Amino acid sequence: MSCRNGLTHWLTQTPDWKVWLRLPAIAYLTIAAYGYFFSERQMFLPQSAAQAPLPQPPIAIPTTNGETITLVHLPNPQATYSILYSHGNGETLGDVYPHLLKLQNLGFNIIAYDYRGYGLSQGKPTEQNTYEDITTAYRYTTETLKISPDRLIIFGRSIGGGPSTYLASQKPIAGLILESTFTSVFRVVVPFPLLPFDRFPNRARLAKVHVPVLIIHGDHDEVIPFEHGQALFQAANAPKQFLPIPNAGHNDVSDIGRRHLRQCHSKFCCQFRQDQ
Repeated sequence: MSCRNGLTHWLTQTPDWKVWLRLPAIAYLTIAAYGYFFSERQMFLPQSAAQAPLPQPPIAIPTTNGETITLVHLPNPQATYSILYSHGNGETLGDVYPHLLKLQNLGFNIIAYDYRGYGLSQGKPTEQNTYEDITTAYRYTTETLKISPDRLIIFGRSIGGGPSTYLASQKPIAGLILESTFTSVFRVVVPFPLLPFDRFPNRARLAKVHVPVLIIHGDHDEVIPFEHGQALFQAANAPKQFLPIPNAGHNDVSDIGRRHLRQCHSKFCCQFRQDQ
């Protein structure tokens, strides 16, 4: 008997009241199964490097399974602190390179990488792979570039906040910056815990982060509601700062809030010195 015929038989042979009682459970299980098995396909939007070529040759570094991810290093001889940057969805290193230069000009060494499946990085993007990718980039930064963890700021934008918060909860670092980031993936769609699992549980992980945290969010964000930034700030341990960017959406925070960001980054680094 086919699945369709079996369902038809069940519906016709089961009393109406039992059918109506079971339909919500069936609907819930269907949604849960879809969320668990197919949400990652909807979550990532990998882009080719051909759409935005890099102006400098990237560095290829191996991951734990032998696939390589690409990384760029923008040194600043005057820098006291370095930034390990995780970009947003639908972006590559070539897309964010101008923004990386702006961060470099603020006085930082910059290390940034492409997730697996993005740009020239090999493999397939998954939640677990992004955790391994940022850990690989962190290992290269601290072991090969010899950058001390207490001089390393982890910066995640949008979906990049997921691996950034994960790393901050696992490894020694100087500080964490989250820009336009969600509390968790499913909370962007449904504001309450509908399913017993989630993707990128950033708010929950912040409880394990014990370094200065800076949350940046545009108050007109059309992709990830402003309330997510506020909730992340509430969940973070002190010392922490919240920087709302007036009239900024999801992708123009750095342009609209340029003056605010410069002042805030300077103040944020002063917090590191006070804690050391």
